[in-house]
Amino acid sequence: MSAGRLYAAVAAGGFRRYATYRTATAAGVFTNTVFGLILVHTYLALWDVRPHLGGYDRAQAVTYVWLGQAFLAALALGGGGAEDELMERIRTGDIAIDLYRPADLQLWWLAADLGRGVFQLLGRGVLPFVFGALFFPVDLPADVLTWLAFAAAVVLAMLVGFGIRFLVALSAFWLLDGTGVVQMAWLAGVFCSGMLLPLNVFPGALGEVVRVLPWSSLLQAPADVLLGRADPLGTYAFQGAWAVCLLAAGRLLQSAATRRVVVQGG
Repeated sequence: MSAGRLYAAVAAGGFRRYATYRTATAAGVFTNTVFGLILVHTYLALWDVRPHLGGYDRAQAVTYVWLGQAFLAALALGGGGAEDELMERIRTGDIAIDLYRPADLQLWWLAADLGRGVFQLLGRGVLPFVFGALFFPVDLPADVLTWLAFAAAVVLAMLVGFGIRFLVALSAFWLLDGTGVVQMAWLAGVFCSGMLLPLNVFPGALGEVVRVLPWSSLLQAPADVLLGRADPLGTYAFQGAWAVCLLAAGRLLQSAATRRVVVQGG
């Protein structure tokens, strides 16, 4: 099997694996919808007091909320990505089996995470977004090109998200318990991606800093492409640069970590 077919099969396997958890998917759709409703009404109250906050009108703010709920599981902003299983395999020593496979460790887990992310986007993210578009005023583009540009930004967001979480997972090679690193990464992801509030709302130097961090590629960048507030090519360059840097850093850290695999406890 060629390398391309191998990783395509891994991605398809990741998609099918999560597709089997139908009850969990339905529960996730319900949860995202409920949290979306809470955030929408919070945003509407805030935008009533501060119209055009962050440069968004009410419809754009509402659209932003439902995009966040659509991306929450797909980009594993709240956890639940490939990093959890990878860290467990490092902890137990099963990672040695992965290293014996005739496949690259990083590309294998990237393919699996992309398959997971695509399913979560389609299975768990689309329905809350459609619900929000039906029952609330939203600002959605009418032209196909904007939607295609948005789709490309989402793919790059998945690459950046995996790059961050792969580095987090590899910390388990040196730590007895990676829970602390995972929690710090989760907090940084939720805050710096714009999941709580659009990064455009953040004032002064804080806003300038968070907008150049890699987490802004996850939600803020695709949202601005969809809302017509960002140049797609400039957005791709920003996301692509972070994707290359993070994946390259993951490659270097993987090389350092796997020179000597030590199974905890033996």
